[in-house]
Amino acid sequence: MRVRTRAGIGLAATGLATVMLSTTATAAPAHGAPGVGDPYYPGAGNGGYDVAHYDIRLTYQPEIDLLSGTTTILATTTQELSRFNLDFGLGVESVRVNNAPARFRTSGKDPSELIVTPARPLAANQFVAVTVRYSGTPSEVEIDGYTAWKRTADGGLAVDEPQSAEWWYPSNDHPTDKATFDVSVEVPDDSAAISNGTLVRKTKQRAGWTRWNWRSTQPQATYLTFLAVGDFEVSQSTTPSGLPMINAYDPALGANLYAAKASIERTPEVVEALEQYFGPYPFEAQGGVASTGLGFALENQTRSVYSDRFFRSGSNTSVVAHENAHQWFGDSVSLGRWSDIWLNEGFATYAEFLWSEDQGEGTAAELARYMYDSVPADDDFWQVLPGDPGAENQFDAAVYDRGAMAVHALRTTVGDEAFFTILRTWLEQRKGGDARIPEFVALAERVSGQELDELFQTWLFTKGKPEIGPNGETVRTMTAPVQPESYAQIKANQQHLHEH
Repeated sequence: MRVRTRAGIGLAATGLATVMLSTTATAAPAHGAPGVGDPYYPGAGNGGYDVAHYDIRLTYQPEIDLLSGTTTILATTTQELSRFNLDFGLGVESVRVNNAPARFRTSGKDPSELIVTPARPLAANQFVAVTVRYSGTPSEVEIDGYTAWKRTADGGLAVDEPQSAEWWYPSNDHPTDKATFDVSVEVPDDSAAISNGTLVRKTKQRAGWTRWNWRSTQPQATYLTFLAVGDFEVSQSTTPSGLPMINAYDPALGANLYAAKASIERTPEVVEALEQYFGPYPFEAQGGVASTGLGFALENQTRSVYSDRFFRSGSNTSVVAHENAHQWFGDSVSLGRWSDIWLNEGFATYAEFLWSEDQGEGTAAELARYMYDSVPADDDFWQVLPGDPGAENQFDAAVYDRGAMAVHALRTTVGDEAFFTILRTWLEQRKGGDARIPEFVALAERVSGQELDELFQTWLFTKGKPEIGPNGETVRTMTAPVQPESYAQIKANQQHLHEH
């Protein structure tokens, strides 16, 4: 996972827009803010509207890495708007707002901000249909010195975090504005175009080309919407619970192919195990994609994408547990600000502990304790705060490992019954939306009936190694721990996940 820092972009404009709106309530329609106010990425997302649905219809030519087509955005304004922004990096040919041609330009301060001025100002609470026609070479587009589109020998991957949408479709690119999706991509017959949700149909409209049509019916964050094009081996089946499962494997996996299959094909089993702790799986499909075109794994909604490096030592169901836990923690319930990353990574790592326990390879308590004891108190690891790590440390090892220890410390403090009630209640109440760490703390206190401020302050927001371990033991009372069988694999996974 990669951090793409956008610090400073849009701060002045956002502040000016706030002042204007607060002092001119009866004035002319205002400009939509160029960001949603996320301190880690001030230019991420946009103000003034809320998206309900994206209809993405594209053609991709792998040989020359050319992407072209249209995206139609269905939204509702949240204020009167004279203009609004979209997050996008490719070349735009035309924009229409409610079928009327609109003026558009790229911001001089941030090339990923597409500024759209409709023919007529938009009223508050107005339905809006925005259609953008565009084309470009995604792998040649740099935003803040970074390219999220990964060109491969036989195609490309739109997979990354915290942003990837801007390289293939215009959007309101922040997890707080989730939407449903139709993704339709035409590629050469010898290629596959894999995305989220259900494969509705495959159609042929011209010789040598096939259009893959995908539908996601549950609210989905923009960075979790992905596209993988290549000469994939695609398998389709049905899970025991009746959901469609689609997996895709890069032929370049070579000797790692069978290890990848032995892991990803067990996705329904992993999901069933996690359902015992988290409640019903929240989406309409399952699956996974294994590729050599990236160096990490990402929890794209309904269909995670895995680097081949996770399978170089054999099968690895632990990473499958991690990414599928994100279907609950991160996908169904998304973070409200990127500083809340612990709500994603701490719980996904803890799911690896739970899966280890399910497989008889070490209990969650044994793993939490061994992890705690393995890092000396003077290690820089303990200087990163999982509850607010900063954009530069957003995917640091501490967010994963200390984050998981924090989850177990909560379990130790409140007991199993209250702990799992907290998790299931959180996921049920927040399903399809987004949330913040303080809201989780408030729920944990309400369900457990305990004051937990000190616990969370110690584990998430205080530098230094906590004096009391995640199992409630002090360092002085600990005996030498024994390494659980699953520990080496979990640590290797965390290294791959955060080093990118």
